[in-house]
Amino acid sequence: MNDDYYFDIKKKRPEEIYKNVLDYFSGERLENYANSKNIQRIQLKITKRAFELMQLQKKEALILDAGCGPGFASFYIKHIGYNVVAFDIIKDFLSYFDINDLNPLVADMTALPFKPNSFDGIISISALQWIYRDTKNKEMTKLFVDLILSFYKVLKFGSKAIFQFYPKNEIILEHMKNIINSNSNFKGGFIIDNPNNPKKRKIFLILEK
Repeated sequence: MNDDYYFDIKKKRPEEIYKNVLDYFSGERLENYANSKNIQRIQLKITKRAFELMQLQKKEALILDAGCGPGFASFYIKHIGYNVVAFDIIKDFLSYFDINDLNPLVADMTALPFKPNSFDGIISISALQWIYRDTKNKEMTKLFVDLILSFYKVLKFGSKAIFQFYPKNEIILEHMKNIINSNSNFKGGFIIDNPNNPKKRKIFLILEK
């Protein structure tokens, strides 16, 4: 695990400008995102890296794609031979799925509608920053606690949840670590790929039940 968190992004990101992810991803912006080959390529690369970090041993595993968007990660997961359940809070994203292949759900990451010990692994690509991005916001802290507890419940013992997301600075990571340690029995931490290259930097939170 990499504990050298020294970065601070000055440019405002969408989650700092828009209070709700539903306000940002709508209309033409949502359509452009869902049809972007560049975003698809980036998310495919991130998903492959997430599976490296998951170190999944089972050949027949059930994976949860949390905050699936238009399905870039979900279709890759199915392509490599795993069963996948996909969901997003933005229902318009789900219209980009072929329901003959995958039938996604509308759901909230902070209150997962699944039975305990259901999944062999969970991935979440580019979504967590919409849940927790302000260390002084008590409502966001509560939502993050709810998310952690919800993910812990639906994971099988010995399984991992892998989040790739875009925190603004290392202070947020420290607060997240403290919240996780204080409110759950998850083990894990952060891995930062290309930590000294802002354009290529990718941050992953790995949690094992």
